[in-house]
Amino acid sequence: MLNIDSIQNGIVIDHIKAGKGMRIYELLELDKLDCCVALIKNARSSKLGRKDIIKIEGDIHINFDVLGFIDNHITVCTIRDGALVKKENIVLPKQLKNVIRCKNPRCITSSEEGIDQIFTLCDEKTHRYRCIYCEQEYKHHA
Repeated sequence: MLNIDSIQNGIVIDHIKAGKGMRIYELLELDKLDCCVALIKNARSSKLGRKDIIKIEGDIHINFDVLGFIDNHITVCTIRDGALVKKENIVLPKQLKNVIRCKNPRCITSSEEGIDQIFTLCDEKTHRYRCIYCEQEYKHHA
């Protein structure tokens, strides 16, 4: 069995649906951090069967909208001096800013530089979002 040490100070992103951890790693740009980051894929879970876990050493800001967009059942645990000080449940965000891109070639975000990619949640059950500029639908494959 693989053993990953606990962290003294940092963040643990837990209960990630198996296979989604790498997407979160990319969207949060964790490769650009100058600290220890552990991505554990397909860990055993009594609740989920299999899950991914990300451990980040150090004090960093996490974009909860990215986490909620990828998997709104994730929990984020803040660790200080080896102890859990805060556990947060993630929710599906009502609006996404610069997380996904509009695929409509005629959208203003495709032709103009520097415009934020903003999507609003239009269907909570199916995790569908729409571009606020052109109404192009983005279907999230949960």
